[in-house]
Amino acid sequence: MTPFGIAAPGRILFGRGEARQAAGLIAGLGRRVLLVHGRDPGRAAWLCKALEAEGAEVLTVGCPSEPDLAMLEAGLADARPFAPQVVAGLGGGAALDLAKALAALVPAPEGPMAHLEVVGRGLPLTAPPLPFVALPTTAGTGAEATRNAVIGVPEHGRKVSLRDARMLARIALVDPALTDGCPQAVTLASGLDAVTQVIEPYVSARATPFTDAIARPAIAEGLAALRRLMRGEDGAARDEIAWVSLSGGLALANGGLGAVHGLAGVIGGLAGAPHGAICGALLAPILRANLTASAPGSTARARLTEVCGLIGGVLGAPPAEAPEALADWVRQAGLPRLADMGLDPADHAAVAEASLASSSMKGNPVGLAPSALMAAMRAA
Repeated sequence: MTPFGIAAPGRILFGRGEARQAAGLIAGLGRRVLLVHGRDPGRAAWLCKALEAEGAEVLTVGCPSEPDLAMLEAGLADARPFAPQVVAGLGGGAALDLAKALAALVPAPEGPMAHLEVVGRGLPLTAPPLPFVALPTTAGTGAEATRNAVIGVPEHGRKVSLRDARMLARIALVDPALTDGCPQAVTLASGLDAVTQVIEPYVSARATPFTDAIARPAIAEGLAALRRLMRGEDGAARDEIAWVSLSGGLALANGGLGAVHGLAGVIGGLAGAPHGAICGALLAPILRANLTASAPGSTARARLTEVCGLIGGVLGAPPAEAPEALADWVRQAGLPRLADMGLDPADHAAVAEASLASSSMKGNPVGLAPSALMAAMRAA
C-alpha cells in the first residue's frame, strides 16, 4: 500500500445542537475574538452575545460575497489593530475562507500577495496562523475541514488559494441546524459542490484508502439528500448533506480534486459566478469527458463507471446514461447554465488553458485536452 497521511481539523464536532458549545470553545482559545460572518450580521448576533457572556471581546468582520483581495486587505486593516487571539468563522464557505485567510495573515509580516498561489509569490507562511474555529451555515464547500482559503483577485481574473497545513481549523463545529431554512437556490448550488467534492477525490489520481472510505459512501447519500431538499425542507436531509459536505472537505484536503474545480477557479474569477453553481453545472459534462478519455480496463475507467452506477441508482438511470441524467436533473432543479452565470463562450479557450495550471487539475483521473475542457463548458 502506498504511504499516505491524514490532515484534519484538530477537533470535529458534528450534530444538531452542537453550536451551543461554540462560545465556550472559542473563548477557551482566546479572549479577543475576531468573528467573521456572512452577508447578514443578524445571523451572528447569537454568537456575539454568547461570546460576550463568556467574557470575550469581539470584533466582527462581514463577508457579503465570495472574498476577494480588496475584502481581505480591508479585513486585515481592521483586525491587526485589534490584535485578535482567535478567529471564528460563522457562515457559508465564503465567510469561512475569509476567516481562515485572516487567521493566517494577521500574524504574517508580509501582505497577501506574498503568499497567494498562481498570481502571487506563493511563499510559505513565516508565522503560525491564529487558532481558527469554523461554524458552517451552508452544506457545500467543506471549508471547515480544508487547509486553504480561496480568494478572488479580479485584476488577474482568477480565484486562487492561500494554503498552509497550519490553516486547518482548531475546531470544526458542524451543526446542521445552522443550515435549516437555507434558500433553495443556495441549497442546490452548495449541495452540488458537496457532491462534486466527494466524487472528485474518489476518482482522483491522488486518492488514498482514507479518502475512499469517506468519499464513496457519501456520493449517493449526498445526491439523494439534495433531491429531497429540492422537494421541500427536510431536517434529516439537512443532516445528511452536512455530513457529505464535511466528508468532501476531508476528502479533498487529503486526496485532491479534479477538472471541475480546476475550471471553476478560473471561471469564478472571470465571471464572478457562485462557486457551487459553477461546479454543479460542470459536474456532469466533466464526468462524461473523463469517461471518454479514460482507457478501458484502467483504474480511472473503473472508478468513473462505479460513480456513474451510484448516480444512476439515485436518478433511476442506467450507468451509461448517468452523466446525461444528472445534467437533466440539475437543469430541472433550476441551476442556470454557465452562459447565464456570465461566462462568455468566447472565453472558453482562455479558461481551458488557464485551468491546466491549477492545483485541482493535477488530481484529475485522466489528462483532458483543452478541446475536451471547452466541450464540457459548452455542454454546461
